[in-house]
Amino acid sequence: MVGQIEKKTKEFTPQELRKINERLEGKPPEEILRWAIDTFSPNIGMASSFGAEDVLLIDLVSRQAPAVRVFTLDTGRLHEETYELMEQVRTRYGISIETYFPAHEAVERLERGKGLYSFRESVENRRECCDIRKVEPLRRALAGLAAWITGLRRDQAVTRTETQAVEWDETNGLVKVNPLVEWTNEQVWDYVRAHNVPYNTLHDQGFPSIGCAPCTRAIQPGEDIRAGRWWWEHPEYKECGLHR
Repeated sequence: MVGQIEKKTKEFTPQELRKINERLEGKPPEEILRWAIDTFSPNIGMASSFGAEDVLLIDLVSRQAPAVRVFTLDTGRLHEETYELMEQVRTRYGISIETYFPAHEAVERLERGKGLYSFRESVENRRECCDIRKVEPLRRALAGLAAWITGLRRDQAVTRTETQAVEWDETNGLVKVNPLVEWTNEQVWDYVRAHNVPYNTLHDQGFPSIGCAPCTRAIQPGEDIRAGRWWWEHPEYKECGLHR
């Protein structure tokens, strides 16, 4: 196990984070997870949108600490294939998936005022939709936690190249742990296949990155793996607000 670090719920300083990341640099995801669980349990949870990285992490967590909370944000506009996978995962690993929905009043107000596809009209409108359907529910999901686990990787997008294994989430006031930060897409899929991990069948249909149905399309050969997310926007804007 990586060197012991005092358990905390307070904000980590940049110096503390630098030391932690130096200790974890080059370590396998299992070791980063073990450090996070040992440091923050029981006040730690895992966010899952049920992409390949997320089901991989659920598999790892189920082997190390099956009691860790797993939560998901149901935006109300997910693909049917995503729900099918959620049920497969729930059954396979015997876990309870905590589902958080957007506040219905906010969704009703948005759709009545701006229609069903306002998010395609501007970056501001899209962020408004993401704030309602994802950011606010995430805030509720994280309430009371000291740390949360994500499937972020540096090579996923231009907006994630500086991601560290352990970060301070300023927006939500807790630590964010990214065990797969140094892994490539090929490493993720090698693990999924080697351990027969269930995955979203949309991946076999050209969807390397999966979000809400109206905001996700299949990509063409040679396109960036995030090209199918909010494809009408420039790459530098392609974040929903969960990982600011």
